[in-house]
Amino acid sequence: MIDVEDWAEIRRMHRVEGLSARAVARQLGISRNTVLRALASDRPPQYRRAPKGSAVDAVEPAVRELLKQTPMMPVTVIAERIGWERGMTILRERVRELRPAYLPVDPVSRTVYEPGEVAQCDLWFPPVDVPLGYGQSGRPPVLVIVSGYSRVITARMLPSRQTGDLIDGHWRLLTGWQAVPKTLVWDNEPGIGKGRLTSEFAAFAGAHRARSVRVLAYPRTI
Repeated sequence: MIDVEDWAEIRRMHRVEGLSARAVARQLGISRNTVLRALASDRPPQYRRAPKGSAVDAVEPAVRELLKQTPMMPVTVIAERIGWERGMTILRERVRELRPAYLPVDPVSRTVYEPGEVAQCDLWFPPVDVPLGYGQSGRPPVLVIVSGYSRVITARMLPSRQTGDLIDGHWRLLTGWQAVPKTLVWDNEPGIGKGRLTSEFAAFAGAHRARSVRVLAYPRTI
């Protein structure tokens, strides 16, 4: 049984990238029948497989400390410093994920995005109380989505920052755009997921053909 994120990725690869079920199965390393069942289902799986730990998890703090001191340290040197005796592939992949957070910003670089490629999402809170009706006032969250290409900004005030309200806010704002960016970028918002998406938001992304939702450990401005 696949999990919600696998279900969402299968639908994206088939519907957005136009890959056949056989090609999707080959790239994800799963059976073609599993892909066909995921494409035939309009609802995500009801449960998620328990995530398996990685041998790299135990040494990640030491890897981070080395990258903090020397961001471009080669993986082979890192392996020697931490006494790594397992396969290099999983260590190399983890270092590749962690390294960007420690690299200095290039003062002359300029990131360019294609239309529809990415949108950054965040919550903004009013600096003062605003009237909410029926004699009430407060500072509710405002969902803000910014297009990486056009810099178009759309926003909507939400009742709360819970997952259900965040999903509803995304749906209403993206309906106004009449399009869904390939990638939505968030910075560790609890209602979206910290390091890993909530099953509800992963299902929302898959149903709306978003390529992915990146949950970053560090703020990033696009």
